[in-house]
Amino acid sequence: MGTVTTDDRTTIFYKDWGPRDGEPIVFHHGWPLSADDWDNQMLFFLAQGYRVIAHDRRGHGRSTQSATGHDMDTYAADVTALTDALDLRGAVHIGHSTGGGEVARYVARAKPGRVSKAILVGAVPPLMLKTEANPGGLPMEVFDGFRAGVAGNRAQTFIDIPSGPFYGFNRPGAQVSQGLIDNWWRQGMMGAANAHYECVAAFSETDFTEDLQQIEVPVLVAHGTDDQVVPYNDSAPLTVKLLKNGTLKSYEGYPHGMLSTHPEVLNPDILAFIRS
Repeated sequence: MGTVTTDDRTTIFYKDWGPRDGEPIVFHHGWPLSADDWDNQMLFFLAQGYRVIAHDRRGHGRSTQSATGHDMDTYAADVTALTDALDLRGAVHIGHSTGGGEVARYVARAKPGRVSKAILVGAVPPLMLKTEANPGGLPMEVFDGFRAGVAGNRAQTFIDIPSGPFYGFNRPGAQVSQGLIDNWWRQGMMGAANAHYECVAAFSETDFTEDLQQIEVPVLVAHGTDDQVVPYNDSAPLTVKLLKNGTLKSYEGYPHGMLSTHPEVLNPDILAFIRS
């Protein structure tokens, strides 16, 4: 574990496990979580001989609770600072939800040789917000609701989201894991309220169309069809159409947090894509 300091003196916390000469995999977490959300995947790929790295986004987890920079351009610049500091080459970048947007923006701008493949899981691209150009998106009221929850009672909101739509625990017959709910709350409350509030606009209003069009490396787009946070129809299929070398893998009935509810399915599929 270590830290990297960015140009604006923000400290980015990261974990770095495994052999220094192993193929690097970099994990990018969702809102409002931390690198800890990748523990299952990091242990799985560590056991396969990979070097696994995950960072806390600025304002999240153990990174600096910065006053500024809660936008996708800065998030991607922070990733550049991290990958430069570790001199990562030929890395696989995996992003979930907001982290998928971060991956798209970083990979589109990455220096030659830094990235070998990318994987977007339940990711926010191309654009979550409903606009004239994106009529299938979610209305602004949905995201205003997230902001109101953070500002009004963040602690309760961070119980309600994982108890309900995030993991699909609100579906009939769902096997509820209190541990996942509690860990989601723990990670969220480690971060800064201002960062969580401003990140809502970053993940919902950022248009990743041009980023996706510029990406040259192979990209796996994995998405659950019962994703209640980033609806399937306005995300994964549209993302794949914009990519030059994209592969869509849909998971029937899986929720937004499927990496945690179904790691026994997702982890081997991701491994197969990396090895392909």
